[in-house]
Amino acid sequence: MKTLVTEKSNQPLELLAPAGTLEAFEAAVAAGADAIYIGAPTLNARALAKHFVMAEIAAMVDYAHRHGVKVYVAMNSLMKEEDIPTATHTLAALEHLGVDALILQDLGLYRLARKYFPNLRLHASTLLAGHNSVAVRQFSKMGFQRVVLSREMTLPEIAYIHQQNKVELEVFIHGALCFSYSGLCLFSSYQGGKSGLRGRCVQPCRRRYTWSGKGKGGAQSGYLFSMNDLAGIDLIPQLREAGVTSLKIEGRMRSASYVGAVTAAYRLAIDAQPGDRKTLAVAHERLREAMGRRSTSGYFTTPQPVDAISPQHSGNIGLFLGRIESSRGKSARLVLKEPLRGGDRLRLHQEKSGERLAFTLKEMRSEGGEIDQAAVGAGVTIELPENATPGDSLYKVDSCERRAEGMKDDQVRPELFRKEADDPAIRKKMHLVLDSLRAEGFASLAGEIESPPAALAVGKGARVLRWWLKVGDFSLLRKHLPASPERIVVTLTPESLSQFKHQRRRLEDVLGRLVWALPPIILEKDLSFYRRTIAELTRSGFVEWQVGHIGQLSLLQSEPVRRVSKGKKKKRPPRRRRLSINGDYTLNILNSLALRCVTELGIGKAQCSIESDHDNLAALVAGAKGVETGLTIYGAIPLFIARLKAGHFQYDRPFLSPKGEGFMLKEAWGQTVAVADQVFSLLGKQSELAGMGIRYGVVDVSLLRLRKGDLEQLAGLAAGKGGKPLRQRPSTFNYLGTLR
Repeated sequence: MKTLVTEKSNQPLELLAPAGTLEAFEAAVAAGADAIYIGAPTLNARALAKHFVMAEIAAMVDYAHRHGVKVYVAMNSLMKEEDIPTATHTLAALEHLGVDALILQDLGLYRLARKYFPNLRLHASTLLAGHNSVAVRQFSKMGFQRVVLSREMTLPEIAYIHQQNKVELEVFIHGALCFSYSGLCLFSSYQGGKSGLRGRCVQPCRRRYTWSGKGKGGAQSGYLFSMNDLAGIDLIPQLREAGVTSLKIEGRMRSASYVGAVTAAYRLAIDAQPGDRKTLAVAHERLREAMGRRSTSGYFTTPQPVDAISPQHSGNIGLFLGRIESSRGKSARLVLKEPLRGGDRLRLHQEKSGERLAFTLKEMRSEGGEIDQAAVGAGVTIELPENATPGDSLYKVDSCERRAEGMKDDQVRPELFRKEADDPAIRKKMHLVLDSLRAEGFASLAGEIESPPAALAVGKGARVLRWWLKVGDFSLLRKHLPASPERIVVTLTPESLSQFKHQRRRLEDVLGRLVWALPPIILEKDLSFYRRTIAELTRSGFVEWQVGHIGQLSLLQSEPVRRVSKGKKKKRPPRRRRLSINGDYTLNILNSLALRCVTELGIGKAQCSIESDHDNLAALVAGAKGVETGLTIYGAIPLFIARLKAGHFQYDRPFLSPKGEGFMLKEAWGQTVAVADQVFSLLGKQSELAGMGIRYGVVDVSLLRLRKGDLEQLAGLAAGKGGKPLRQRPSTFNYLGTLR
């Protein structure tokens, strides 16, 4: 990738602020936001936050528009089959209320909005992982008018994407950073069904982990994956020059005082004249008062920021007050590192469990008795809501002065908009759309299935799926297996291509079944390799491929194959060879509309989301009859995929959670990947899956360390020939539980 410098844009930078409450919304408007993003009543990626009702959204839209501010609504979580009717009603209401844009992740929700609600402007959420120019181009072709780029992008990469695409670009400029690429993290879902892709992340990356076994020296435990907060305020001129349209502040779950302070700081910095250090200094002081985490400039200036993680720091929001020195019951003593006052909002971090507890300080004492305030260096005893342990940390997350600020006379008034938010036209539009979906063949919309989902899985007699084998090492394909897989899937990387070329003569009997898979993340600098290699392999006759990201379709569709005639005749023009394209589970297909969407985009076979539970999977497949669906049924699941390769990471060495759960870091496809030590398996559920309508199951050994005889035994199990299970107590992920 060549580093390109874009021309300076005449379009002013948009300052986009978050709001999770009416108070935060008002604070953002008052502080100078150009636009504000809020969560929809359903399907937003901050589902743990308070939901707005439609009357509140109607009032916010009216209030914002009267102040010259836009309102974007995030419906950016994945949609289960049962969510379709509710989502349809929400879209009808948002279109009726005239919101300025809709932020989406789910491909089924995209299809629903694009086809039936054309008046809604669409923004591609960062959860769609727009991480290179090819992905952004695909989103633009699909009708998205703005793409929220992955947080992992560097300034040169952003500038190049802008040069290659005319679509608007939005970047996060301040706030929390996810360790994993957004849209590719299954960690929270794997540990109890609370899906980060559905807005219910329990933040396992913020916990303390301990390395186990033999490994290099250094810290043996710490907050290994807890990212510091992004603060890009000093890079605004460079982002403007790179072609960015909008600067987005993270924080829909933050307080109104935080939102107001951060928005005001960035308003100052955006409006400041070049070289105005005094104004920038004031903006920095306001950010400090906002009490966020330690800060980093993130990936903007380097693909491997050394200050992204402070492993010995818990990563809590707020000003660090100190560690508890001694405790008795709910009373705890510490020496203050910041001033403290009664009424301040505090957070206790319990180091052993990783649990965090927020509370308001009601009682504080010194040696002289009860006091209302204390300065830095003072030794104080405070009352906690529950017992603490020496070594636990305490943070100040908000001050009593800011929390006591009164409301303005000019307020959002939801009570004035209840009638508009319940207009009969909204429900009429919803029913018209649902009728149209039924006419399209979506026969099993949630709530309209005549028999319960469990009944859909009942089949006559034991059945097995057609099975596919995914490997990371071509040498495994030389083994004699008791049953041959229908397809053999290999992820295309420079290493696998080199291995393939060296072993090709020995692989003649499997070449006709070979599927080349693209990894879910392809960095901009690597696109030239993939373009060149795809063309080369396609000319060699390999026409079956698998995409790990919806943006990769433009790399594969209509690849040219040149034919040259004999003799002195003129060369015939290149003809187009139609490739067979499959979709990996990383496309996050969780509903029948998403499944239909990817087939309409050119994907012939697609795997359903690996985090789906049994009932949703059954309803999904029933809702999109005629589409060939698959599912990964065995493997080591990548729980997160991250660009960062920090110095304290120890690859191929186990690490343990506070609860003793085991995981391991691996390097795969040029990324950092975490897998659980407990293998995932639905091999014993093949009859149920076949009864639902799943057609093929993928056995993925690409991230596993196989022992002698493992692969042969796996092949027998996958083909229904029986055999002893390979691992004790395999995980079924969410299949037997409930995906939330």
